[in-house]
Amino acid sequence: ADFNYGADEYDAEGNEEPKALPEGSETMPYIDESPTMSPQLSARGQESGDGVSPTPTDGLGTGGERDAGKGLEMRKLVLSGFLASEEIYINQLEALLLPMKPLKATATTSQPVLTLQQIETIFYKIQDIYEIHKEFYDSLCPKVQQWDSNVTMGHLFQKLASQLGVYKAFVDNYKIALETAEKCSQSNYQFQKISEELKVKGPKDSKESHTSVTMEALLYKPIDRVTRSTLVLHDLLKHTPADHPDYPLLQDALRISQNFLSSINEDIDPRRTAVTTPKGETRQLVKDGFLVELSEGSRKLRHVFLFTDVLLCAKLKKTAVGKHQQYDCKWYVPLADLVFPSPEESEHCPQVHVIPDHELEDMKMKISAIKSEVQKEKANKGQSRAIERLKKKMFENEFWLLLNSPAIPFRIHNRNGKSYLFLLSSDYERSEWREAIQKLQKKDLQAFVLSSVELQVLTGSCFKLRTVHNIPVTSNKDDDESPGLYGFLHVIVHSAKGFKQSANLYCTLEVDSFGYFVSKAKTRVFRDTTEPQWNEEFEIELEGSQSLRILCYEKCYDKTKLNKDNNEIVDKIMGKGQIQLDPQAVQTKNWHMDVIEMNGIKVEFSMKFTSRDMSLKRTPSKKQTGVFGVKISVVTKRERSKVPYIVRQCIEEVEKRGIEEVGIYRISGVATDIQALKAVFDANNKDILVMLSDMDINAIAGTLKLYFRELPEPLLTDRLYPAFMEGIALSDPAAKENCMMHLLRSLPDPNLITFLFLLEHLKRVAEKEPINKMSLHNLATVFGPTLLRPSEGESKAHLTLASDIWSHDVMAQVQVLLYYLQHPPISFTELKRNTLYFSTDV
Repeated sequence: ADFNYGADEYDAEGNEEPKALPEGSETMPYIDESPTMSPQLSARGQESGDGVSPTPTDGLGTGGERDAGKGLEMRKLVLSGFLASEEIYINQLEALLLPMKPLKATATTSQPVLTLQQIETIFYKIQDIYEIHKEFYDSLCPKVQQWDSNVTMGHLFQKLASQLGVYKAFVDNYKIALETAEKCSQSNYQFQKISEELKVKGPKDSKESHTSVTMEALLYKPIDRVTRSTLVLHDLLKHTPADHPDYPLLQDALRISQNFLSSINEDIDPRRTAVTTPKGETRQLVKDGFLVELSEGSRKLRHVFLFTDVLLCAKLKKTAVGKHQQYDCKWYVPLADLVFPSPEESEHCPQVHVIPDHELEDMKMKISAIKSEVQKEKANKGQSRAIERLKKKMFENEFWLLLNSPAIPFRIHNRNGKSYLFLLSSDYERSEWREAIQKLQKKDLQAFVLSSVELQVLTGSCFKLRTVHNIPVTSNKDDDESPGLYGFLHVIVHSAKGFKQSANLYCTLEVDSFGYFVSKAKTRVFRDTTEPQWNEEFEIELEGSQSLRILCYEKCYDKTKLNKDNNEIVDKIMGKGQIQLDPQAVQTKNWHMDVIEMNGIKVEFSMKFTSRDMSLKRTPSKKQTGVFGVKISVVTKRERSKVPYIVRQCIEEVEKRGIEEVGIYRISGVATDIQALKAVFDANNKDILVMLSDMDINAIAGTLKLYFRELPEPLLTDRLYPAFMEGIALSDPAAKENCMMHLLRSLPDPNLITFLFLLEHLKRVAEKEPINKMSLHNLATVFGPTLLRPSEGESKAHLTLASDIWSHDVMAQVQVLLYYLQHPPISFTELKRNTLYFSTDV
């Protein structure tokens, strides 16, 4: 187990959003005492609600089956994870304290930034909390570093728990501290600048020296920390033998902490509002988030709130600057009246207008180009007005993408008449909403109608209660937030077990990019089994991703259930799980094996990550007898062919049986199949043709892409790369035509003939776009960088930031290939024979 405390709250830089809502919130943040809040504690406990018992009867958790040694080893893991997050916490407190001294110094001068009273209110008890934790950390650290089985540290936790009174004082003052800080920010520009960017030191062993965090986010940390300490006590007790001297001390510390938590939660339960259900119970907010609704034929972004007994769909009203923001209720459905129509019942529902892939890809490129412009402006200390303009443009583009990319229908029907349709980009999210609603519907619910006043009060409470504050676009992220990973994630889905009965099973993988989740890969269906063994490897491109989700489905072969709408997923989700992609953990060269538990099902998988610059290296092959990593001229000469055999064979096979495959060349084949084909081609094995005819078509397409990607120099050559970049940037069509044709003519013959051969093939693939969904633009996006990206020596100059990958260079590489794909047929002989063959009067 990997006990990294707070993997979902802390991203090792402490940039999480405060869960409390300081602005205009009359309530305090709720502190969860349940042990299941720990992200890695017990997937089982989280799914079924049977949380970890706070005081196990036996210190080893499972009736002494586990040997004491393992328990003690787990203690070390728990403690080292906790120490790492304790170090982050101390750095955060330090960052809060840093401005306090200079502020105090100016308070007594003629031009104070804040008065002493204001400083006292905002920084109340922070110094004391810092000293308590610093002392705790300094005592615990050496014990963990010089670990042996006799180490005792229960007294340290007991002492920490006995000092919780300081937190009580901090919590009581928290609301007023936030309000004071907010007021001072508005009235004093200097303080506003200070509180917007507090510098938090990075952990000792991280590359990040500092990150900027707002004061508001930092003031929330102590509240969050109390819960963390309680969670670690649960885990320590679980892995401490009952006869260990620490056991009674840890039990005592846990008892104190839990009592403390319940005492402050009685004072500050934020989910209580003036709104009650028809039965007189309090109506609580269970889940909220942004969804795209298809309303009167157009897509609208809505904020959807799920309360104990009602689903409410709202939009944020436009308000004047400085005015309080308010929600406007579009519609609501009491859960007692809410049903999910099955696909066959929803045939009369409006058809979903799906935006073509190439338009979405175009927009992603635009966004990435703006991102790199913002980076450049920042690097050159550009004007803040220019940066703001770019950011505004980026927000508009990202908003368009968020609105237009979702295509999975999520239908909701009110028994009394109306149906509503949301579009989601991720089946995982759709099932989360569905499950949350179904769980509430198990209770005895009553139907009702809200009076206009009740509806007003309920909608008014949405602003205070919401947990999702920002539209999920990257332009809303603070600069100090982790930008996510850019590169390639290799995932092997090994197997799964825990199914009650045999079924036809498959998995899909989703990752987040551009702020929302999309499905990136799918295993084959394993027929009629309770223990599927997929062992399939996928290469998934990450564009600023932070999480990986795995969904496990049972395949539905029932024809009556299959909907005409191609985005309707009728297969049944058997389980789903998610893990954070921690840049530190993932970026090792080795495979990292992991298990996701979901609904009693365990899925085993391994992953490793290759950053952009690593994955873009072209490394010549050591042995020149094969075809991969060997110059194309060497291969064609050896084969006495014009086009390498591997290119001809793969293309022939794709045209024979893959030209109508949805997403051909875009969907990644199974990596182990691709490696097998690579080995066969390299060895020039007699069985190549037999193997090709049996192999999954996506693996064959993947082998062709890999061949071009591993050429020691790109097909369109290093030498001509700068000229291609200049040619594509010309604006005069005649000049561009002349230049682009002249460049083709300048290619060595094997390169040119192979390129023209591939070009004609890709055009034939795109002719089937209505079926395979691969436009010329999609194909240019897939192949452009593969055919043009310079090799190692050349690319040093071109590769800067990893996130610049979708920047100018790659966009230009795609445009070059697109130019030739959209061009009327180009003949090798005409090209060579007549240099002036191409007319210039375009």
